[in-house]
Amino acid sequence: MLQTTKRPDSPVSIIGAGIAGAWQALLFAQAGHAVTLHERGDAAMTDATSHWAGGMLAPWCEAEVAEPVISRLGLRSLDIWRRELPDTPFNGSLVVAHPRERNDFERFARMTGGHRRLDAAGLAELEPSLEGRFRDALFFPTEGHVEPRRVLPKLHERIKAAGGTIKFSSDVSAQDLQDVDGIVIDCRGLAARDEQPELRGVKGEMILIETGEVELSRPVRLIHPRWPLYVIPREQGLFMLGATSIEAEDTGVSVRSALELLGAAYAVHPAFGEARIVEFGSGLRPAFPDNLPRIGIRGSRISVNGLYRHGFLIAPALAELTLQYVQRGQIDNEVMQCA
Repeated sequence: MLQTTKRPDSPVSIIGAGIAGAWQALLFAQAGHAVTLHERGDAAMTDATSHWAGGMLAPWCEAEVAEPVISRLGLRSLDIWRRELPDTPFNGSLVVAHPRERNDFERFARMTGGHRRLDAAGLAELEPSLEGRFRDALFFPTEGHVEPRRVLPKLHERIKAAGGTIKFSSDVSAQDLQDVDGIVIDCRGLAARDEQPELRGVKGEMILIETGEVELSRPVRLIHPRWPLYVIPREQGLFMLGATSIEAEDTGVSVRSALELLGAAYAVHPAFGEARIVEFGSGLRPAFPDNLPRIGIRGSRISVNGLYRHGFLIAPALAELTLQYVQRGQIDNEVMQCA
């Protein structure tokens, strides 16, 4: 075990107020550190990757394609979400499929845990809007979801309430803070390629629609030949459609993706065909070649990056690991790299 030389109340400068940096700032501020959180954008955070995220807290579902470390970090993060934001919806999540995707549905069931199978009647009882739509479903009762554009401001307020300072429109790099006393934590995402050139952007597209004809209490994943597509309920009759992961670094939404996302919504419930399209958008998720997160440590300079499509799921646990390293020198060998 390494021992840090920093005092428990050492000042901490964090770069990037998206989901990764916000959780770092909150846990460090609560631990008694003098935290300054720098964000190059304004308080609306419309240019941040987090602005375009789905916000699903689904470690069991992600086990179908992700490495075990993602599920481990995700399960720990659920506890932290519950502790710090107890109003976070933990209504579970649903996975459904039409008959032609039956084999993929059964494969998903085998590859994941933490679920129970519902028959058509059980599904209708849980989500009345889906009555008669599917013959069965997988229900993951311990999973949750957040609305990124609402929860980030809550986290920022919690940071300030814990004594932290947030500086918006503060475009700094780790090099700019090299002479600052204390700890510097770089959570810039793709902007950190000046120091981590192996990072790449993976585009995630989303469509926001509005309808009063469908009510859902939890995210619904529809098994699809290329990727699981999800419908996430938000407040005031809004639903987010997403799940694409495209190896491209432009920020547009392709016609093909739009057709597939809208088609998936219609396949979940035909009433979505009459919904109003509110917004198209996409964000670039920072990823390393192995698609796994990394906490890099060089003395008092720390980088937290590569959260890929799991930002909201694993950010709390990564912040906890960073804090444990600073406080006690504790190392998580699956996630941390020390220079």
